[in-house]
Amino acid sequence: MSTPDATTAPQQTVSITGKSRGSLLRILGVGFGLAVTIGNTIGAGILRTPGDVGSYVHTRVLFLGVWVVGGLYALLGAFSLSELSVMSPRSGGYYVFARRALGEFAGFTVGWTDFLAQCGSTAAVAIVIGEYAGNLVPALAGHIVFSAVAVTIAVAFLQWHGIRTGSLTQNITSLLKTAAFLALVVAAFAFTHISPAAPAVAPLAVGLSPWLAMLLALQAVIYTYDGWYGVIYFGEEVRNPAHDIPRSMIYGVLSLITIYLLVNVALLHVLTIPQIAGQTMALGTAASVIFGSHGQTVLQILMIVSLVSAINAYHLMASRIPFAMSKDGLLSRHASHVNRGGTPTVGLVLGTVVAVVFILSGKFEIVLAVSAFYFVADYAMAYTAMFVLRWREPDVPRPFRAWGYPWTTGVAWLGSVAFLAAAVKEDTRNSEYALLSLAVSYPLYRLTRVVLRRQNQGGA
Repeated sequence: MSTPDATTAPQQTVSITGKSRGSLLRILGVGFGLAVTIGNTIGAGILRTPGDVGSYVHTRVLFLGVWVVGGLYALLGAFSLSELSVMSPRSGGYYVFARRALGEFAGFTVGWTDFLAQCGSTAAVAIVIGEYAGNLVPALAGHIVFSAVAVTIAVAFLQWHGIRTGSLTQNITSLLKTAAFLALVVAAFAFTHISPAAPAVAPLAVGLSPWLAMLLALQAVIYTYDGWYGVIYFGEEVRNPAHDIPRSMIYGVLSLITIYLLVNVALLHVLTIPQIAGQTMALGTAASVIFGSHGQTVLQILMIVSLVSAINAYHLMASRIPFAMSKDGLLSRHASHVNRGGTPTVGLVLGTVVAVVFILSGKFEIVLAVSAFYFVADYAMAYTAMFVLRWREPDVPRPFRAWGYPWTTGVAWLGSVAFLAAAVKEDTRNSEYALLSLAVSYPLYRLTRVVLRRQNQGGA
């Protein structure tokens, strides 16, 4: 297992002034933290999830209450991850916590599965952009793969210039995304009347126990909140980690709760719950009511802006994972190369290439299904790391301490384990793929260690 000194040593490579070559630049603040949280989280999920929730709960109070509970669950997680992040302010995401608390193999497994998940998400989102672009621009119709590859590479090209360009792109696209959703909410109240009351129905889905119906609705909502932790991938690049990381995460979750509640209140203003239930694009239906024949066009433009913001965030996060693993000797030292602009170039190229391969192969759907298993597993791992480090390293400085520990962390951990069990039960096939990739990770880890040892001996 790693020691506190071993995990914090890489911070010495950070450029405080931003002028040195070959190091990450400590230039990010709370504004970027909020932008990457919103950009990474709000995407296509908000289109489908209201329809799923409406299928399980049939009263407005329960419909909105599920979104509040899901947000509060994310907030509990933000308290714990804030402590872990300021305790180990390194770029690299969940990998950093896993390696420090649970050892190199756990870190390696979390790192490479998280990297694949980010690349798979990039591919899936790019495909959706290609579909919407084809609907809006006739010349692009039938060229979904071409459009998806083009937008993936174009966003990566912007980031190649450095973190200043990448963060500016994130700030602008996230701001546009937020403004667009708020404009949709305002339009819903300005241009439509209150939807008629829904017919009297059972408050929960018929045929399901009350607890199961609420659990399924909550599970769908928590998936839609996934991404609130985006700032943990940039610990070395935040100007004041002890101050900015907790505020970015906590304010980010509160912003997400606000946006999601407003969007769903607007939905309920326009549509009844029976009209929302089962819809794969409830927002699209609402947009058609608000804007008439132009509704679908408005929604598609909104989603393209939202999804470009998400791709920018995925690229930023994915590139930091191999960088961190390389700094710790778990990947080739070349993966830790950083250009003058503060971009981990090898990590960015790797992430872009893998995302393009997923797009061309069409295998991103399997990757995403497996990722749904791993993102909940990452939650459970992080909260486990919290308990381990509190026990094993009680005297290490913690500039931010999780509010309500151990109860808040314990509740978040129990929730993660429960949702992980539900994921295994409901999606056995993809859970088997996830467990298979976990089994493969050990021989892959051993092979990587042998190859790197020989490379180091040859270099010596």
